[in-house]
Amino acid sequence: MKNYLLPFFLIFSFNFYAQTAQDTLDIKKAALAYIEAQHNPNPKLMESALHPRMVKRSVFRNKIAQKDFVSEFFAENMIILAETYNIKGDKFPKNPRKELKLLDVSEKTASVKLIADAWIDYMHIVKINGEWKIINVLWQYNDVLQHE
Repeated sequence: MKNYLLPFFLIFSFNFYAQTAQDTLDIKKAALAYIEAQHNPNPKLMESALHPRMVKRSVFRNKIAQKDFVSEFFAENMIILAETYNIKGDKFPKNPRKELKLLDVSEKTASVKLIADAWIDYMHIVKINGEWKIINVLWQYNDVLQHE
């Protein structure tokens, strides 16, 4: 005897998550806060976007040893960077590029690509205690020669 109910149970046993409009707004808000806090020095805005255990990584080349290495920045470094990096207002064009692409969104996690003027950031953003916070960033310069 064939079990005709099996397909029914398989279809409805999965937990489908629909991204809400508010999730989309909040994810974009966190990603934009990250870059805008650098455009217009604002450490509080940067802090609001980051999970306290955020790590930002990239790969650079040590010219002397001729070896690649991974650099790491943490939330504290990024907050200080937001306060000091563009203090003279000369690090970005007048209308800086900040293009966001939501690559994937689940109930508690999102992957976002930020294309800025000189670099690309891939971000993992988590929903924790009802708020979306950046927890990982992997980035590179558009000109990979700047990694040497």
